Amino acid sequence: MKKYVVLIITVLILLFSVSSMTYQQQTIVPTLKHILNSQPFYHLLSKIEVTYWGQTISVETRGYYYFIEFLVRKGLHFVGYGLIAILFYLMYRKFKAKFAVIYAIFTTFIVASLDEYRQTFVVGRTGIFDDVILDTAGAITFIVFFKVVLVLYHKLKRPSSFKAKSASD
Repeated sequence: MKKYVVLIITVLILLFSVSSMTYQQQTIVPTLKHILNSQPFYHLLSKIEVTYWGQTISVETRGYYYFIEFLVRKGLHFVGYGLIAILFYLMYRKFKAKFAVIYAIFTTFIVASLDEYRQTFVVGRTGIFDDVILDTAGAITFIVFFKVVLVLYHKLKRPSSFKAKSASD
């Protein structure tokens, strides 16, 4: 259990240090311009529009590289908070918490809310509740997927041990 607590604290320190950076400090647009110089999948991406914070985000409204950056950043929100939720779940499970899944999702929601609130104090950043919803959706998705994998793992593991007992009888 101690390792989960240490890992969670480390991840949260990393999260809050990254979220305290200005947009200019963490933009990946220059790197994208270098790596994706030929603008691959431009035609496909130009057909995608995302409504976010009351605005339409697309290649047309933002430009190719800024749209890619938007997708990457939001994808990282979803995946990052999904992984954080799994860490919380593993920690709560070690406490034998009856509602470890609920606690993990709720704790992730609180962390996401605090992170967005904190961003309102960073120049050039905004704290948006839409991001909290995205983060929580990532938490729910990852925990459901993780639980399904655990159940399947245990079901697949059981029959083989049953067969081994039957063969030895």
